[in-house]
This record gives sequence, C-alpha cells and structure tokens, in this order.
Amino acid sequence: MLAFILSASVVSASDSLNFSKTEIIYGRKDGMALTMMMLKPSQKANGRAVISVLSGNWVSSQRMMDAFLVKSDLYLESGYTLFGVMVSSQPQYSIPDEIADLKRAVRFIRYNAKQYGIDGDKIGITGSSSGGHLSLMIATADDPANTRTTDPVDKVSGRVQAAAVFYPPTDFINFGRINAAGTINQAGLVLTGVAAAFDFKRWNDTTRTFVPVTDINKRLEIAREISPINAVSADDPPVIIIHGDKDVLVPMQQSASIIAKFREAKVPCDYIIKEGGGHGWRNRETEEKKFVDWFDKYLK
Repeated sequence: MLAFILSASVVSASDSLNFSKTEIIYGRKDGMALTMMMLKPSQKANGRAVISVLSGNWVSSQRMMDAFLVKSDLYLESGYTLFGVMVSSQPQYSIPDEIADLKRAVRFIRYNAKQYGIDGDKIGITGSSSGGHLSLMIATADDPANTRTTDPVDKVSGRVQAAAVFYPPTDFINFGRINAAGTINQAGLVLTGVAAAFDFKRWNDTTRTFVPVTDINKRLEIAREISPINAVSADDPPVIIIHGDKDVLVPMQQSASIIAKFREAKVPCDYIIKEGGGHGWRNRETEEKKFVDWFDKYLK
C-alpha cells in the first residue's frame, strides 16, 4: 500500500535541515488513491507525529502540498514526523466524505506507526480554515477501533492526542450568530464558493445511486453532525485555536463558541486572538511556534 516518491535525504528551504520525503497511499476510493506525504527528520526524530490537513474551502490541492513541503521546518527541527494529508474535495465530494477520508488517514498512520518510527499514541493534528474544521472533527470524534471489520487498518483507533488549528468553522447552524430559525444559508455558501461541500447525498437502494438530500430537516441534521461544536466531550484531547480579529470569512464567534464548550467540558484548551489577523496572514512563524510548543506539552 506504499508508493515511494523519494526516500533519500532532502534539504529544506532553509538549506540547513535534512529530512526524508515519502508519498504514501493510505486508501482507495472510486478507483482513485488517497495520498499523504510523510516528512521525517534525518536526525533527532522524537517519535511523535503531527498530521497537517491540507485543505482550504474543503479542497485539497497540489498548491497546498507544495506549501506544506517548504513550510514544515519548525516541526522538523523539533523532531516531529509530519504527515501532509490530502482528502477528497468538493465539488465532487462533500464534507462527510472528507471526514471519513481523514479518519482513515489517522488509522493508517497509527496502524503503521512502528514502520514509520513513531509512537501510535502520540499523534497530533493541525490545519487552517476548512483544514482546521476537519482537524476538530477528528479531535472531537468518539472513534474507537472497529473490531468487526476485515480491514486491519480499521481495527485501530482514529483518535488523536492533541490538536492545534487556525480560524476553523465549528458550527454551521449558528455561523456568526445564533440562528433561531435553524436554517442553512444557501446563498452564503454559494457566495463563498463552498456550496458543493454541503451538497449532501445518500445512497438509494432502489435506484442504486447517490441522491441529493433535499429535505431541510435531514440537511440540518447532517450540518449539525459535521459541526464539531456538537461533539465536544470531556475525553477530547487538548486543543489550541488561533483566530484573527479581522477575519471576514470565518467569524471569531466560531472559535470562541467551541472554546467555551471545551472549557465547560474541562478539556485543556487555549484560545489566542491574533490582533489585525485576517483569514490568514503573513509570517505565521510565531503562531506556528505556539503550536509546536502545544504538541511538545501534550504529546509527551
């Protein structure tokens, strides 16, 4: 199940750090491969892993992979083995499909932990925007091993031990404000280019096709299921969130509201507001270093 692109030593963008780069197929669906890139420091690897969810607007792209390859020095310098995970993307696939892919990736990494030289019980996850949302869906998931499956990968847990994310959507019903009407803002989804990510489909046994979910109550039910704020519980791993106070795409309310839930459940958490930060900003090294410190603390 492994496809090696490069297993020799590579030099980082800083020209001072050697690491190995390996492309891995972690699953297959609809005749296509699901892939991730493993970066491993050549020296002083600490045996801990961090998954970077390569997603923006619920799309995984080669551009994101390219950025991951040149912006991973902080983690590699600290000894972390990194996994840049690609998931299926809108418009072909919706958010529930992407969550399933990411769960598969976590299990695959844990199942192969010994081969990758990591501790399968010391896995963190990080991402920005939709990547942050997907990360929190994993962090809040009650996802124990499936003992009934015939796939050995699915027999291990899909949980992580720490999460660190930037400006994540967390509540699709109450997005920016309390939505007493309990509706989905379809016009807003179209305007921001993410409507296809919410184009939910269900299998029809009669027609043997996937059919759109059009019933508003069923759509709201799925929207709640894919909102991590509704899955927070006391056994969730430690979470840190950083959000810019000038973000016009994902309201700060999204981060503040789930942090309140974490605190209520007594989950170790931290919430940092980036003054002047929008939906992303240049020179995030300071904030990324806080994430590395978070993983250092909780992936002991």
